[in-house]
Amino acid sequence: MLATQIEQDLLNLYGSPILNTSQLQRALNYRSIAAVKQAIQRQTLPIPIFRLPNRRGWFAFVKDVGVFLAAQAFKKED
Repeated sequence: MLATQIEQDLLNLYGSPILNTSQLQRALNYRSIAAVKQAIQRQTLPIPIFRLPNRRGWFAFVKDVGVFLAAQAFKKED
């Protein structure tokens, strides 16, 4: 399954099941961290994000990123 492969690749690349804002920027191919932060502010980031206690910034699960990217690969454009 493509989502599982993407998840495994991200786990190997980042070494963690959780991605920070900088890693999300690279994984989702945003132009900058500012663009990711703007998507968060506008609530248009395509994956669920969350905060961690005593940590700055936003985080996302590698699994959610993998599922989203796999879904986009098979999405048909009208």
